[in-house]
Amino acid sequence: MTNTSVETPAERAADLQDERLVRTEGVRGAVLAFRQRVRGGDLGSLPVVIGLIVICIIFQVLNPNFLSANNLVNLTLQCAAVGTISIGIVLVLLLGQIDLSVGSVSGLAAAILGVGLTQLKWPVALAIIVALLVGAAIGYLYGLLFTRFGVPSFVITLAGLLAFLGLQLKILGPNGSINLPYDSWIVQFATSSFLPPWAAYALAVIAAGALFFSDVMRARRRRKAGLSTGALSVTLIKAIALLVVLLLAVAYLATDRGLGASFLLFVLLVIIMNFFLTRTRWGRSVFAVGGSVEAARRAGIKVNRIYITVFILCSSFAALGGLLASARLTSASLSSGGGDTNLNAIAAAVIGGTSLFGGRGSAYSALLGILVIQSISSGLTLLNLDSSIRYMITGAVLLLAVIIDSLSRRSRASHGQA
Repeated sequence: MTNTSVETPAERAADLQDERLVRTEGVRGAVLAFRQRVRGGDLGSLPVVIGLIVICIIFQVLNPNFLSANNLVNLTLQCAAVGTISIGIVLVLLLGQIDLSVGSVSGLAAAILGVGLTQLKWPVALAIIVALLVGAAIGYLYGLLFTRFGVPSFVITLAGLLAFLGLQLKILGPNGSINLPYDSWIVQFATSSFLPPWAAYALAVIAAGALFFSDVMRARRRRKAGLSTGALSVTLIKAIALLVVLLLAVAYLATDRGLGASFLLFVLLVIIMNFFLTRTRWGRSVFAVGGSVEAARRAGIKVNRIYITVFILCSSFAALGGLLASARLTSASLSSGGGDTNLNAIAAAVIGGTSLFGGRGSAYSALLGILVIQSISSGLTLLNLDSSIRYMITGAVLLLAVIIDSLSRRSRASHGQA
């Protein structure tokens, strides 16, 4: 779950040095390599992981119910909708851009779902497809405005925030609220669908096996190319550690309702986007454009196409998040996509480790960041503290994340890795 970017010669040299340490000294070499990375400013997801652990410890001390299985199941369900929106924010931030309209787009998708199911009597699948297509069309419009006319993404999406909020209100009509049929499968999916324990355990084993297989195949490709590879023991330890953590988490959640299907969908989307970002030409192009637009253009990358596809994906994830949110609340209303949806989606991406400066980040930032935000919200709710405290603490955590990112960039620059 480390940050990924287009490597400079200095970074490639650091990678080779790390791999030599791992190959010659095994696990000890991996620890030394990690320490050198941190000293060089390549913090990856370390700050947010430490922060999440500290948050959990503090709230558990203040209220023993925080880490109860029931509260953790609720917390994961609350992460799904905004976390899905945050995946799209991660993508635009990787390009050094921003989308301020994701809340309005999610609310518009919720309104389309509500009207489609109740007034137009559409099948659930049709209502979902229409909402997602509208989201994709909005992203395509943003991409065209940005690439053809050079309008800053801040201005485009700010205009979209206002325009699509108005369209949402128009679709909802004078009542301003539509209750979704509780027996529709999308509502059941978001509110009461949980994996049976055997399926959750099987997924844990598959995830650990996939990690091990992926690392082994990567080492094989590097070996064929004449490049150095890490020790197999380190790969095996990583897979076993992941398996143990996942099995313990599944076993603990199973003491309550288990793993929610909506949260699993969110995690799968994170894994899929991480694969596309790290293992495909498109993903490498995203990091290249975020690192340097001119360098990417001279390297033959079709920069405009990258911008358009990322804006389409961002708005599509916003629409999907809006569908999950409305299904969980069993309604589409004037408040759908409003409130702190925009702020939390953007904050989750930044807190999770995606750089505001572009070119550095990971799809896992959405997962880690939303876990931090929802943990703060859940903990304060258990302590009976109001939203004012939550906003202040979330703002402080967001500012701290940006400061850490800025300091790490300076450290990488001083070590010749910027």
